[in-house]
Amino acid sequence: MIRATRVANKVADPADSITLSYGDRFRRRIAMVSDGGIEFLLDLAEAKELMNGDFLVLEDGRHIKVIAASENLMRVKAKDKQHLARAAWHVGNRHLPCEIHPDFIVLTFDRIIEKMLLGLGCEVEQFDGPFSPEGGAYGQGRVLGHSH
Repeated sequence: MIRATRVANKVADPADSITLSYGDRFRRRIAMVSDGGIEFLLDLAEAKELMNGDFLVLEDGRHIKVIAASENLMRVKAKDKQHLARAAWHVGNRHLPCEIHPDFIVLTFDRIIEKMLLGLGCEVEQFDGPFSPEGGAYGQGRVLGHSH
């Protein structure tokens, strides 16, 4: 099976694409099939966060574009910046991945978390879209573990 051994940021003309959820975009070694049916082994030196728009480089020189899949999400809005910061603190206290925007945050949809945020006085809107939350505080991408 052909391998993808590295990730590139820019390519003129990819051979295909692969659509992956947020959960599936953190990998090191796994058999994959592109959207058009190209079978390959992702075989990176270490686990890496695959970002929307990255390119997996196959051994034969072809490139597969990574596309963030549409997922069930929720957009959280608040009365003002301080209220939004308070809501974000509660989300962070639960170690939930989230996207931080100037006037809202985005989370994976969860009824329990939705109820908590509504209880805090936030407005919660459910929608479908790609999810690309903030990386870890101690380096790029996801943090696998930490101590308090």
